[in-house]
Amino acid sequence: MRLTVFWQRMADHFGSGYADTFARDHVMAGLGGRTVHEALDSGWEAKDVWSVVCSTMDVPAEKR
Repeated sequence: MRLTVFWQRMADHFGSGYADTFARDHVMAGLGGRTVHEALDSGWEAKDVWSVVCSTMDVPAEKR
């Protein structure tokens, strides 16, 4: 998954204004105690981060 697709999905689910705030502030156990930005910066694949976001935040199947 390209980062542009990842960020579009984040914006579609959380809203364009909140997606970045969520990505900066919400620490998730599934990301090893990291935020979305920290996980991506440390080399996690966007598709893997999206998968954790989906399972943690109960993203509906049609948006996955």
